[in-house]
Amino acid sequence: MTDMIEIEVVLDESCVDPKVKIFTKSKTEQVEDIIHAIENRARSIFTPIPVNENGKYMVISQRDIYRIRTQGREVLLDTKDHSYTIRGTIAKFENDLDKERFFRISQSEIINLYKVDTFDFNVTGTIGVLFDNGVRSWVARRCVKPLRDLLKMRYGNV
Repeated sequence: MTDMIEIEVVLDESCVDPKVKIFTKSKTEQVEDIIHAIENRARSIFTPIPVNENGKYMVISQRDIYRIRTQGREVLLDTKDHSYTIRGTIAKFENDLDKERFFRISQSEIINLYKVDTFDFNVTGTIGVLFDNGVRSWVARRCVKPLRDLLKMRYGNV
């Protein structure tokens, strides 16, 4: 075995997030080091969000977040199938999150655009948001134009 690693980059316009596949005969220390290096680099760019559930401290990667929202006095972070209570304000999280991935759709909600299955423009005066986990949300009227403009800029005519 050699210390050299063959690297191939495939450009694919349909790929939203970078995807890494490692082909190897066995999971060696070198493979573990590569995985660790990639994960550390990704985390350093977009810091994970700390959550505390039943006295257990965890961090949630930004790519796993569906939305951050307020409910009453609580701030909740939603993943595919779980909601966590988090400390902070919507405004604080809006500043900490990846601007390419997240968009504030109302005073009380920030969504991960990469987790949206469809935008429903048929609703008069607003936009319905359907996430790929089946959860539905709504864009506040004052955020409709900025969202439309963002989608037009990224994807063309919307």
